[in-house]
Amino acid sequence: MRKTLFPALLALALGGCAAAPVNGGYGNFVQSDALDQQKLAADAVQQLAALYAPAQMRLELQQPTPDPFGQTLVRLLRDKGYALVEFAPSAVTTPPPAPTTPGGLPLRYLLDQARDSNLYRLTLVVGTQSITRPYLEKNGGLVPAGYWTRQE
Repeated sequence: MRKTLFPALLALALGGCAAAPVNGGYGNFVQSDALDQQKLAADAVQQLAALYAPAQMRLELQQPTPDPFGQTLVRLLRDKGYALVEFAPSAVTTPPPAPTTPGGLPLRYLLDQARDSNLYRLTLVVGTQSITRPYLEKNGGLVPAGYWTRQE
């Protein structure tokens, strides 16, 4: 019973995540600066590297990255060897556009929190595919609460 209860609660909590409609619903909506978002960015880059070869992939940011997660994500993607095109507001349309440079894929992220809980969700959208992972807040940090899931 307990083994089936946690996944059901997790699915309900993730379904209840609320993201403001700014930037098409993408961005960092976590209010707490106390959380170490650099570890989340490192985890995200590690997963991206497993799915998309860094030296052969050009990514195009489709949103501003002024937040701690976004700034760290940009730095770590470049450190890993990705060609990265910075956000250009005039180039963004809804739905996500086709790549503007050969071999490039649009990149967006969403980091949010389930209401009144210690459950967080990180979603990366690369082109038309997305990967998502839940995290739990534990002792001031975020730890994975499940595996990465990939939607094509």
